Amino acid sequence: MRKTVLEAVGLRRAYGPVQAVDDVSFRLAEGGSLGIVGESGSGKTTTARIVVGLEHADGGRVLVHGRDRGGRAGPRGKAGRLARAREVQMVFQDPFLSLDPRTTVGGALRETLRLHFPDADHGRRIAELLNQVGLGAREADALPRQLSGGQRQRVAIARALAVEPAVLVLDEAVAALDVSVQAQILNLLADIREQTRIGYLFITHDLGVVRCVTDDVVVMRSGRIVEAGPTAQVLAAPEHPYTRLLLESVPRPGWDPQGIAAARRAL
Repeated sequence: MRKTVLEAVGLRRAYGPVQAVDDVSFRLAEGGSLGIVGESGSGKTTTARIVVGLEHADGGRVLVHGRDRGGRAGPRGKAGRLARAREVQMVFQDPFLSLDPRTTVGGALRETLRLHFPDADHGRRIAELLNQVGLGAREADALPRQLSGGQRQRVAIARALAVEPAVLVLDEAVAALDVSVQAQILNLLADIREQTRIGYLFITHDLGVVRCVTDDVVVMRSGRIVEAGPTAQVLAAPEHPYTRLLLESVPRPGWDPQGIAAARRAL
């Protein structure tokens, strides 16, 4: 049995009368890959933001290696906040928005390393990170606008890996990329997971991504988990009507969008 690296226990988050996250619990094993799937409004992204610390939960706990990440009060002092930030990192759908357009790739990585590891050999570590994500010296000197979408996402992954996190949260991280580039990034992430003990939390609506890169999956609807289990089992023999509806919504020969829409209204 692999150790649990991340555990969410009874997470809740409301926005006025809307319960965006309602009693959500799951575990992620060290070196494992867990997918959270659901349609827009299902609560999956709010759950991810709570895990990372970008949102406060109204109730429940997030634990990394069994340690509570601090709840609403959070860690005290700069060192405590930096240590918490290193535990869980996030890669967003659009890396262009998360990269400073005025800073080169090498500069962005150096800035992160200076903040978290001021005494490290930054030049050597930058070269290691770029190599790890399939980039080189040419990209190190480039600005974000001079890179392709796939290259920018590799930079975002390298910056997240720079702080040596225990968990990497990927929020629709390949949704904005061409299909061929998606495959390259997913293969890259698979290679990194083999080389390290990092755990992945994939937030996505794409069941194809879930099938390819996750060990286990959680299906969310209206803020609640409606089904969970090993990915292969859930996708091959879904038990909940909503999970079956998600699978039937994937375009294929004989696809019936009107029937799917009627089934969604009936749920």
